[in-house]
Amino acid sequence: AVAEVKLRDDQYTLDHMRAFGMYNYLHLDSWYQDNVYYVDQFGRVMNVSVTLDTALQKPREVFRLPTDLTAYDNRLCASVHFSSSTWVTLSDGTGRLFLIKSGKRGNSASEKWEIVFNEELGSPFIIAHSVSFVKSDTHSVAVLLLRVEKDELDTKGSGFHITLEWVTIAEISKEGDHRYEIFKRRVLQGKSVPHYAAIEPSGDGLMIVSYKPFKFMQDEDNKLEEENDDAKATNEKKDPLYYWQQTEDDVTITVHIPQDITKDDIKVHFSPDDICVTLKDQPPLMEGKLYSSVDHESCAWIIKDNKSLEISLIKKSEGPRWPELIIGDTRGEFIMDSSQGSEIAESLMHLTSEVMNPNPEKENPPCNAQELEECDAFLEDSASLCRFDGDTLKVTHVINLGSNQYLFSVVVDPREMPCFCLRHDVDALLWQPHSDQPENMWEHIATFNALGYVQASKQDKKFMACAPDYSYAALCECLRRVFIYRQPTPLSTVLYNRKEGRQVGQVAKQLVATLEANDPILGFQATSERLFVLTTKTLFLIKVNPGN
Repeated sequence: AVAEVKLRDDQYTLDHMRAFGMYNYLHLDSWYQDNVYYVDQFGRVMNVSVTLDTALQKPREVFRLPTDLTAYDNRLCASVHFSSSTWVTLSDGTGRLFLIKSGKRGNSASEKWEIVFNEELGSPFIIAHSVSFVKSDTHSVAVLLLRVEKDELDTKGSGFHITLEWVTIAEISKEGDHRYEIFKRRVLQGKSVPHYAAIEPSGDGLMIVSYKPFKFMQDEDNKLEEENDDAKATNEKKDPLYYWQQTEDDVTITVHIPQDITKDDIKVHFSPDDICVTLKDQPPLMEGKLYSSVDHESCAWIIKDNKSLEISLIKKSEGPRWPELIIGDTRGEFIMDSSQGSEIAESLMHLTSEVMNPNPEKENPPCNAQELEECDAFLEDSASLCRFDGDTLKVTHVINLGSNQYLFSVVVDPREMPCFCLRHDVDALLWQPHSDQPENMWEHIATFNALGYVQASKQDKKFMACAPDYSYAALCECLRRVFIYRQPTPLSTVLYNRKEGRQVGQVAKQLVATLEANDPILGFQATSERLFVLTTKTLFLIKVNPGN
């Protein structure tokens, strides 16, 4: 039977349930689509492959975990991740990580699992993701380990925090001896189990979708450096190089000057569109294109109290306010007088209202939350998608997903990052991350009509998936039932919608399969042709699309 690990009494939070209680025990090899793997109660990694369309081979042992799992009280479930077509990462659930060279999988002749790295990495974890890549002629495998750990400092929350450890294992050659060693270990910490966490194919970055933010835990030295940088940055922010004010007709600039500067040391050059200010023989203090043209012959400057230089610019066209003084220069600070402030506030008054909904009978009223049904509300209203840079360990992109609820992730192309599916109103949209395309980092690749709405009503749903060719989406409940939602397909016969009196061109079918099993569903995977559903003692195959 499958090596299911039930939650212990001290694993009582929603995060434990999400990370380990809802774990998918069936692993699909995206590189060889008709192969699935699971770990059995003897610690054997078993492979089941499909031959001849629907014939299932007998489960075949490809590897045996060397640890006696029954001896451990606080272990988690064993986890497997296929890093490439020949590399596998494996955890036994006790805190030990194996890196395995598998040979070409899916074929008993070439598939031979060999351990090339095997190390104890602290408290138990499950593998969230892994990638294999070659950089400057060195082969590396990066793995993401997920843990739910006790947090002594958290007295008000659940008492736990989540860590994601990003471990890079690299091949090292010493005197002709090739071996794999840990090259880097970095830890991120957050307060909720991520919905999605994946390393970029190049190993350069990380993407996480989570309800609460994650951040890298730095060493003490780094922390001090960072604090100094922050202090410097705030000091720099405090002192603008110049201050400026404006009326409808003119602009006044005030620049603080050192005490030893005399009138002869100052050069101010005006032209209709530019300004240049230099002190002594130094590089220009202010220089650049003005936001709008000035009457350069009427512009002037004076020194005030031997401390500041005051420059007056006369606007060529009266009236319009300038949003900035010198285009692209952010070193100055605009000072608005109170009368200008109240003028702006007054001009915006018509856009706001004292009353929340002053005109409820209006034809297009704003969204009414009462029209939403119970199943449309979900706990975590706003997850965010973050990309972390592997070198600086800083966030480079943040997208607030708002009410676009995360539904599931799926591997469409094993060479790319996994896709994630989000609810957009009633539909579900599939997004493919492209870490190497900064302009098109998340591409919308498929839509499942009404899936967002349909899944919301399935309160017992456990797993969701879709075919890598987007031909169908599927979800299963904790027990027995599997729902399959096909994409709309053209009809071979004529069909009329009687209500609207129009011909229907295509129809999307929903199928329901009921499994002949009383055991809970532990694993669920979809390929373009079939669904694999795993219970404790049985693996079911559901044929969805005929083979091509």
